[in-house]
Amino acid sequence: MADSKEKLFSDFAPNSTEQWMEKVTADLKGADFEKKLVWKTNEGFKVKPFYRMEDLEGLKTTDALPGEFPYLRGTKKDNNEWLVRQEIKVECPKEANAKALDILNKGVDSLAFRVKAKELNAEYIETLLEGICAECVELNFYTCQGHVVELAELLVAYFQKKGYDLTKLQGSIGYDFFDKMLAKGKEKGDMPVTAKALIEATAALPKYRVLNVTALTLNNAGAYIYQELGYALAWGNEYMNQLTDAGLPAALVAKKIKFNFGISSNYFLEIAKFRAARMLWANIVASYDADDRCAAKMHVHAETSTFNLTLFDAHVNLLRTQTEAMSAALAGVDSMTVTPFDKTYTTPDEFSERMARNQQLLLKEESHFDKVIDPAAGSYYIENLTVSIAKQAWELFLSVEEAGGFYAAVKAGTVQTAVNESNKARHKSVAQRREVLLGTNQFPNFNEKAGDKKPLEATCCCGGHDTCEKDVPVLNFDRAASEFEALRLETEASGKRPKAFMLTIGNLAMRQARAQFSCNFLACAGYEVVDNLGFPTVEAGVEAAMAAKADIVVLCSSDDEYVEYAVPAFKALDGRAMFIVAGAPANMEELKAAGIENFIHVRVNVLETLKEYNAKLLK
Repeated sequence: MADSKEKLFSDFAPNSTEQWMEKVTADLKGADFEKKLVWKTNEGFKVKPFYRMEDLEGLKTTDALPGEFPYLRGTKKDNNEWLVRQEIKVECPKEANAKALDILNKGVDSLAFRVKAKELNAEYIETLLEGICAECVELNFYTCQGHVVELAELLVAYFQKKGYDLTKLQGSIGYDFFDKMLAKGKEKGDMPVTAKALIEATAALPKYRVLNVTALTLNNAGAYIYQELGYALAWGNEYMNQLTDAGLPAALVAKKIKFNFGISSNYFLEIAKFRAARMLWANIVASYDADDRCAAKMHVHAETSTFNLTLFDAHVNLLRTQTEAMSAALAGVDSMTVTPFDKTYTTPDEFSERMARNQQLLLKEESHFDKVIDPAAGSYYIENLTVSIAKQAWELFLSVEEAGGFYAAVKAGTVQTAVNESNKARHKSVAQRREVLLGTNQFPNFNEKAGDKKPLEATCCCGGHDTCEKDVPVLNFDRAASEFEALRLETEASGKRPKAFMLTIGNLAMRQARAQFSCNFLACAGYEVVDNLGFPTVEAGVEAAMAAKADIVVLCSSDDEYVEYAVPAFKALDGRAMFIVAGAPANMEELKAAGIENFIHVRVNVLETLKEYNAKLLK
């Protein structure tokens, strides 16, 4: 067998990078390599179209081993297990308990309870956890930040009463002083005092993490990956800084911190993010206590993003969350929540929650993602991505530290400003289709109606709308699809659905391509689109459009033929409908001089163009 392998490889002559580049350059036929094939990421670095073994030279990441400091390749040595989490918002503890027992039999091994602070007491906890084996499942609790210590004391008392070995229990209490500032603009309490009291209250629960870094909030606000990671490191370091100054041992503080990351749809970069995160955090903790390497293990919970979820064609959300879950699983997270596909417009029901659970169970039971540790290791591409994203995030982390730390940055609003600028930039990219949301700004479902579906509005901390007085600026959580959804809902609510008629003529390939482009373009606003095989003359096309009662006529042909067809078609239409030329022909200025105003092509802002059309058509 060894000999046959040797012979196989000897049959193929090695090719150098120079030879590859010669071939690529020839195929580009004079086009610029950098412009055509090098990806300029939002993270601030470039990604090459191919990587080779030589690209691993000098990368220290390739020396890492699973389960060993700095934990680049994960904190586990024997498997890639993660916990499947589902959240339960507790309205009634008895009903929440029944739901928890049910889903524990359906694949969940991590529960997250959101409990009401005003109802907390020993009986409430007993009712909520009745029949749940705390040694068999991870339990996570969230409540009002001012009551986390009370909650911790109730839990410890309950576990002791039940006779559990408290050293074996795993879970968390969701205290995050900074998340409330970022999301709600409210600064409440004294972080070091509450955090210290919470750590003391859970001293009997060594595996309970009670200081949360909710970087998921940044992700859901549209932050770029390097921002989410860089700010998360500064966030965690703020706990380390303030609490060690308050007299707590660094190792103890580190073991109480839990990182909650979002997962975007940037598949390979997300894998790299989690690998880089563990490595960078391990080095930060080691700078406080180099002796306790276990304390340097980053404990990561991951949750699929809501920023890219959509109301229209909502089942496409299942595709988004599936690839996101794959990224996190392959990257070796400790637990994961998959967001139900319908969360943008309704409270998830039993069906959508079951689908979300099963997305993770498929990865485990059918794809065996829980068996192989860090399969990305050694990949020329992912190892380079890991180093690149680590470098960008580390530079951001250092800049935050040099400016006084994470608390100072949140207080000054610099974190919020930076992330909100990213949110704005990503909305612009979505408007221009440089960032694609399948089913929303590209390839929409032509005949879908929202019906009773409406985007769920965010509420402020007091339960009302976002009108509370704020202590600091807040993050903008407008989803990437929100403006396109508003546009399409406006069309639907108007009671008038404009009809767009494709006047296809001339060159067969070009008219078909431009008709498809135009149909997708205009359907993003909810317009009815009518495609056609072709017309012998523009007059015949216009006559057919008028017979179909079209509100829009789109001329679809080749650039060269627009010289012949555009003006006659425009004149034949004679203002009876909006006239659009599909493309950006060389004679565009001449056509504009003839009175033609509307052109749609890949360089226009789709959203702004459709807003203008709605303003004219929905009067």
